[in-house]
Amino acid sequence: MSEEKKDFGKDFAEEAKKAANEFKEEVKETFDPNQPESEKIVAIIAHITIIGWIAALIMNSQNKTEFGSFYIRQTLGIWLLTILLAFIPIIGCFAAVIGLVLIVMSLINAANNKMAPTAVVGEYFQDWFKSL
Repeated sequence: MSEEKKDFGKDFAEEAKKAANEFKEEVKETFDPNQPESEKIVAIIAHITIIGWIAALIMNSQNKTEFGSFYIRQTLGIWLLTILLAFIPIIGCFAAVIGLVLIVMSLINAANNKMAPTAVVGEYFQDWFKSL
């Protein structure tokens, strides 16, 4: 292998390490539990697909906040409720719409820094999923 290719590989590795360290520091600043906005970010991310929920769960496990945990439990409950409603005749036809409405209502509350449980079943979600 030529010397030029070896130097390129070393330079690339050094730049990648530097970029990874900078990213790590930015993430620490963004999701600092002492910043009031970090728990709001976790709560909002939890509402964005299952991948967002998993990311929010991981972020919240590292810097656990009451607000983030509340919305992780609410979102999980809404999704499970939507799946269960899908199996009920007639109601199943509207399950996706019901789930979407509940997710949007929950997302609005999260964006407004309100810890408002989902109508009727929100308190149950908090109790059932209290380990999250």
